[in-house]
Amino acid sequence: MHIEEHALLAKLRQRDPAALSTLFEQNADRIYRLALRLLHDEQQADGVVQNTFLTLITHAETFEGRSNIATWLYRVAHNECLGRMRSSQRIAEMAVDEEPDDGFMPSCFVDWDTVPETRINSSEASDEMDRAINSLKPELRVVFLMRDVEELSTEETAQALGISVGAVKVRLHRARLALREKLASYFAEWAGR
Repeated sequence: MHIEEHALLAKLRQRDPAALSTLFEQNADRIYRLALRLLHDEQQADGVVQNTFLTLITHAETFEGRSNIATWLYRVAHNECLGRMRSSQRIAEMAVDEEPDDGFMPSCFVDWDTVPETRINSSEASDEMDRAINSLKPELRVVFLMRDVEELSTEETAQALGISVGAVKVRLHRARLALREKLASYFAEWAGR
């Protein structure tokens, strides 16, 4: 934890509203995006953000500082999302242990270098990418979003999800391969033009 974070945490523990405001401004949008991508419901995502920061307020005294505050907030938000998903019976209990790489390989590959950049950056391609991400299994989607969209490190992602670094790497690999498979048919027609 950085010196700035120590100071913020100390102020938060003293119930300084400016510290909470600073932490909210730094983290709320990222937490909201993660929750929205996992739950597909704006109201639920708002609730996750609110509950995450309520947890921060009520548990600031017990925060040990083994990770940075943002990583801790991601873990709280992820757990809140899981709770909401379980309560709505969308998913079963997710495993948190090491996962062996099952050797999944996409059946269709596209050489992305041959797809025109204007095509890759189009709003239609962005929509297709969002559909592909949303179709991933929740345990793959959350790792992909944290690592490749929110750009957390592998270690921060592991801490936030309460899984090992190895499990993060396996899930990220699987997510990327699955996305490659899902997007191959869409981009195939543009490859080589």
